[in-house]
Amino acid sequence: MPAAPLVRWAAVAAALASVALPVCVAESSVGRRSEGERPVFFVRPLGHQSHGDAEGRYAPLSMLVAPTVGLLSNTTAAEGVPPALAGGARYVERSHVLRMLSGRWRYLPAGRTASVVVASEDPTARLQIAESRAWLAAGRVPGGSAARRAAAERALLAMRALLRPNGAMAAGWSPGWMYSWPRDSSFASAAFAHTGHDAEAYRILRYSAATQRADGTWEARTELDGSGPPDSRRWQLDANGWVPWATWQWYRTAPPATRVARLTALYPMIRKAADHAAASLGADGLPPASPDYWEVMTTTANIGTAAPLLAGLNAAADLADELDRSQDAARWSGAAGRLSTGIARRFAALGYQRTVDGRHGRDSAVAFMAPPFNTAPADLPRALDTTYKALLLPNGGLTPGNDPTAPWGANAWTPSTSFFALAWAATGRAAKAGPVLDWVLAKRNPLGELPEKVDRAGRPSSVAPLAWTGSIVVLTLVALDGGALAAPPPRS
Repeated sequence: MPAAPLVRWAAVAAALASVALPVCVAESSVGRRSEGERPVFFVRPLGHQSHGDAEGRYAPLSMLVAPTVGLLSNTTAAEGVPPALAGGARYVERSHVLRMLSGRWRYLPAGRTASVVVASEDPTARLQIAESRAWLAAGRVPGGSAARRAAAERALLAMRALLRPNGAMAAGWSPGWMYSWPRDSSFASAAFAHTGHDAEAYRILRYSAATQRADGTWEARTELDGSGPPDSRRWQLDANGWVPWATWQWYRTAPPATRVARLTALYPMIRKAADHAAASLGADGLPPASPDYWEVMTTTANIGTAAPLLAGLNAAADLADELDRSQDAARWSGAAGRLSTGIARRFAALGYQRTVDGRHGRDSAVAFMAPPFNTAPADLPRALDTTYKALLLPNGGLTPGNDPTAPWGANAWTPSTSFFALAWAATGRAAKAGPVLDWVLAKRNPLGELPEKVDRAGRPSSVAPLAWTGSIVVLTLVALDGGALAAPPPRS
């Protein structure tokens, strides 16, 4: 993206992990840049602090190329399936081999970066199918019914396809999503860990360690080769909670024979992240204003940052104890205690609304106060119920929030909807979690992929598959199966 002025990416009207792609407008011929051209970016919500962002350079999201609706993969390379190719096609069960309407198969051979079309039952394609099925069988596929297990299989395969050999986790496989977000990656690591895919979970954590900044924070997102951020999107403090939390979830599931040595290798990352998080807390125990998972700046502390940091500090303290780092554990436990008190004093009275000033409405991040992130406070069940009702749309899904300055429109967002299924499942409220989860699963596209959005008419839209939604769905199914989806224990 252009260096100056760079527009902070905040296309929240488009996606939780959407896109800020520049297009060129104005006084040039097609295919040429002239001095009169200005970069145009996709629309962000109004009413937030711009902090010097270039205003008036936003274009409708309809200018985007149609996002992918599926993936072909050989585990080292991926290729998106566009809508035009997907018509009438279906995956061969438990694989990334696509059975075309003609009956022929399209797949991405090992060592290749472009797909080929072969006759059905092609023996080399069959080998790839067998490998995918063996990978699934080597772990655990959660789900109490055939339909839920099939959805989990597809989500796991999609997550595997989006995971790069170096540990970068692409959010999706369309322009604007083909980057690695620490937040999305942490959820994917936890989902891999709880389904028995230890190598994939740990690979993501190693990538997080490699891309951590010197001050202990992370860029909002990085290029998939780890070379750095693609633009000057404002970094987000919540990563300092998500990454230690994901490390804690991995550690609880990792093979005992090697987990201490591997945690030791990750520990410098944990120390820097937790120390920065602790130092960020103010006199009221809360973190400073920061872009939240909406990727929009707020003027006061927000629950979308405070809750993940609480999870991360508790996780870091518990991991420090595992390595007999008692001073670190005490320091981070103390910080977690101050943060917990601050959340109770400032957010709880508002029903865990988005910001402590009470001006930005309800927020699906209320679910971050529940397991598997945090031990649920006594007043959280009511806040979850109230927030869910406030954010429910006519199509049956949820908008991320009802901030009056950031209208989201009629599209439901599958990550935000899935947050509640996970929170209710992890707190033992299966009767509430099940219908929400089933609504999300019913919105998979014809290839079985989970989309980012669901439109006003209830149809899947935007990019699919989305790694974040797939990860939340898998974790929810683990919890509904009785899996031990605990939260890092508070220690103060």
